[in-house]
Order: sequence, then C-alpha cells, then structure tokens
Amino acid sequence: MPEGLPLVATVAQLAAARRLSRRGVLVRTPRTLEALGRMDTVCFDKTGTLTENRLRLSRVAGADGTVRRAGDPAAADAVRTAARAVPRLNGDGARPTHATDEAVLDAAGADPGWTQLEGLPFETSRGYAAAVGRDAAGGPATLVVKGAPETVLPACADLPSHAQDVAQALARDGLRIIAVASRPLRRGEKPAEVLEQQPAKLEFTGLLALADVPRETSPALVRGLREAGVRPVVLTGDHPQTAHAIAVDLGWPEDAVVVTGDELAAADRTARSRMLRDADVVARVAPEQKLQVVESLRDAGRVVGMVGDGANDAAAIRAADIGVGISARGSAAARNAADLVVTGDDLLVLVEAVREGRALWHSVADAIAILIGGNAGEVGFGILGTVLSGSSPLSTRQMLLVNLFTDLFPAMAVAVTRTGDPEQEAADAGAPLGAAVLGEPLLRQIRHRALTTALGATAAWLFGRFTPGTDRRSTTMALCAVVGTQLAQTLADRRDSRLVQVTSLGSAAALVVLVQTPGVSRLFGCTPLGPVAWTGVTAAIVLALAGQRALPEVEEAVLKYWPMLAERLPKPLR
Repeated sequence: MPEGLPLVATVAQLAAARRLSRRGVLVRTPRTLEALGRMDTVCFDKTGTLTENRLRLSRVAGADGTVRRAGDPAAADAVRTAARAVPRLNGDGARPTHATDEAVLDAAGADPGWTQLEGLPFETSRGYAAAVGRDAAGGPATLVVKGAPETVLPACADLPSHAQDVAQALARDGLRIIAVASRPLRRGEKPAEVLEQQPAKLEFTGLLALADVPRETSPALVRGLREAGVRPVVLTGDHPQTAHAIAVDLGWPEDAVVVTGDELAAADRTARSRMLRDADVVARVAPEQKLQVVESLRDAGRVVGMVGDGANDAAAIRAADIGVGISARGSAAARNAADLVVTGDDLLVLVEAVREGRALWHSVADAIAILIGGNAGEVGFGILGTVLSGSSPLSTRQMLLVNLFTDLFPAMAVAVTRTGDPEQEAADAGAPLGAAVLGEPLLRQIRHRALTTALGATAAWLFGRFTPGTDRRSTTMALCAVVGTQLAQTLADRRDSRLVQVTSLGSAAALVVLVQTPGVSRLFGCTPLGPVAWTGVTAAIVLALAGQRALPEVEEAVLKYWPMLAERLPKPLR
C-alpha cells in the first residue's frame, strides 16, 4: 500500500472544503465530504429552511362556514378570540416566540379590553394553546382555545357539520389551519384548574388559515437534489394535507408519500424504517421525532443529511451522516451540532456541495489509481526484468526517484483538483457515489495503469539492452520510461487541469535535468542519455499509451472468447 495514500486523501478533503468555503459552505468536519458524495436522502425542517418562517393570516372561516379574506370585519371575532388564546407569559410588552402566535397577534391588533388571568403555551404533544381571561365589558371569565383542528374540533359541542370539510379544503391549499373555540367558566371554576384539564364542551368560533412564505430558491433546491438522485424529505408540524400541498408547491411530485408523527409513534423501530424508506413528507412531527426519523432512515440503509436551524433540530443534525446548519438565521445549538454550516441565506449551495462530494470521490479514486497502479506496474516490471536478466533493473535509489516524481506531486495535484470532465460530472449528477467508485471502475483504472507502466518500462529497457551501450544506460532508459509513462497517463486523464500540467511537466523536466547532469546522474546509478536513447524512451512511452487505448477492446475480446477457448483446452486427468 503506498505510504502517501493517507496524506493524499486528507489533502483532497481539505481542497474540497476550501472550494466549498468560497461558495459559502463552511466545512467543520472534512471527513463529512466523503459521506456527502454518498448521500441519498436529505431531511429538511420546513419552517425557516424551505420557508421564510414569516407566517401571515390568509383566510378566516367563521362558525357559519363562510371563508373570508384576512382583514374582513366579519372575520374579526374569530381572529380576536385566537389572539386572546395567546399566552402572555413574559409581560404585556413581550413579543411571542412562536411564529403562529406572532402572526395571529399581528392580524388581531391591540385588544385593550381583554385581561388575561392564566395562560397555557402551545406544545406539539398537547396540540393547542389556551388562556383564561376577562373581557372589560363584563360577564364571567372565559376559556379561549386555539390549536390543531383534530384536537380542538372534537372538543366542541354542537360542532357544525361543515367545519371538518372547510378545514380540509383550506389545508389542501397549503395553509396552516388553526381551530378557535371558547366557553365561559362556570361558577366555582378556577382558571389554573381549567387549564390543567382537557378542553371540552367548547363553542366553535371559526378557523384561521395562515400561509408560510416559501423561499424563492426552495423549488430550485428541491429540483436540483432530485435530479442529483438525492431524495429530499420535509419534516413539518403541519396537517398532512397542508404539508402535502406545501411540498408540491416546493417541487415535490403530486404523488408524494406522506407519513404522520402519530403513525411513527405507533410503530416500532423496524416498522418506522420500512415506513420512512419511501416517504417524502413527515407531517405532524414532534421535535423529538426528528431524531427518530433520521435514525430510522439510517437503519433503512440510507446515507442521511439533516438541514435545520432550530435548537430542537440539533439532536437530529448531530445524528445524521451529514448535519447542516444555517449561520445566517440558525440557532447556536444547530450550528454547533452541524458538520456543514451554510454561511449565507441561500440553501441552493447544497446542490453544489453534493457535486463537490462526488467530485472528491473521483479525485481520490484517480489518485489511488496513480499510486497503486503505478506501483503495481513498477513491481511487475521489476519481476520481469529480474527473471530476464538475473538482477533487478532498477536500484533502490532509482525506485525512490520514481516515487518522488510520480507519487508525490502529480498524485497530490490530481487529488486536489476536480476531474473537469463534463461527461463524468454529468454521469455523476444523477446518482450518489461511494463504494461503487472504488469498485470495478477503480480496479479497471489500476489494472490499465499497471499494464501500461510495465509495458513502457519493459520496452525502453529492452531497447537499451539490444542497442549498443552499458547496463547503466538501459537502466536509465527504464527509469525514464517508468516515470514518463506514468506522467503521460496522468496528463492524458487530467489534461484540462493547469495544476496537473504544471506538476507533471515539472516532474518530467526535473528528471531530465537529473539524468543529464553527470555527477547527480551517477549518484543515482544513471548515466546521461544520447539522442538515440531518448528516442527509444519516447517510442516506448508512445507504444505504452497506444497499448492502453487498446486494452478495453483486448479485455472485451478475452472475456468474450475465453469460455470457448477454455472448452477446447485438454481436461486434467483425474
């Protein structure tokens, strides 16, 4: 195994991280780039990542089922009731921390006639927020409740038959639905005790429909990931129909598969993995379930990325193969848990990050082929030369020169540059990479490079042996051909890379200077070469490269005709 391989892989990761930093992606863990090339699923916390997290009241449905636009005076009662259900736990002047509460309060405006006595903040597990207060107009204290329709509507007495249908119709439009209800407190009921009990016998007031503005780049992001073979999954607390409609607006297909948090909660770990394997949307998901989603997808064999900006996303970000935080608007907990941090506000750079991760696999694979293939060719030539001449064609010092001129600088240059091959990058755009790049494609590269290197070195060495000159001359020709053949292959593979051109041509020039300088040449067991010898070296390199072009056809012919030849060979006696 080449001793420079760990260094080459590390330098390749650092180079890819540097390229991503120029695009606004800070790589906190360089090894994550390797997983990025294999990533096939990425989960998004919807609010704040795919959307602006700027909820606004869009429509209001009254108790009679009439849907009105926000701002219509006829809708004021439902909006005011919902605003009164917002707990004011931090003082009257404090702004709510929940985006839904903020949108409701903005739509309702000031309500000086309401005095809140007790408040119960919204929790996902509870499904509603509630408050008890008193109106300045007099009368008993009132319990006001707002929350998920599936929680609030069943708690209403004499619920209109159209309420469920209106809620579902609004949800199908991609709107977040809030059901609003209230009831007066009975004599003897205490506010704190009422809030501790499950709401019941409420009077239905109406439905509020809120819209979360999608980010302009979200559809392009989802489309780019899907075209790259990465399955995006959106995690949201919205109603399933709302979540599906929003996902379609953001670029998911019409037949997107929706799984709910309740379904996940009722399933065991194996069933969750099976359920999430083909899921596109996870609706009504609780914050703690995001971690379960990531772990279940990993159990299903997926390489999972997790993108989030909230403190409740941190555990899922940390558990993912690739955790992504957002610096511009994310919480410190999410950023600290992340492997990649998007420094700007545009998540579209994640598509480029995926391409960079896949390019890293190819760069490292090409560098491995240079190191292992070249060394294998050198070993093959050494064995053949020893068999034919009785001694090793290259000395220890000359082998050190070969490693210096072929393994160090050219291989490092290949590792830190992208392939630059449009056909290769287009082929990579449709599916994750990974072990497949290090499988048969890499073995083919190593095999071809080894055979080409051995062919060039052997041809030059035999040319030197069968033309007038000393053994030192034929050894020097073999050395030049070993280095020259490998550098020529590297240049042919990465001819568009300026860095590879400079390092390869620089190594070739340094070898020529070393060989042609008498004192230095003798130190390494070489001798200056004349025009005939250099012609032989050049011809051997050209012959080897021509043979490399023919290798695929030769391999194909061997595989095609070998079974027929094997049948005609004499069978061994038993």
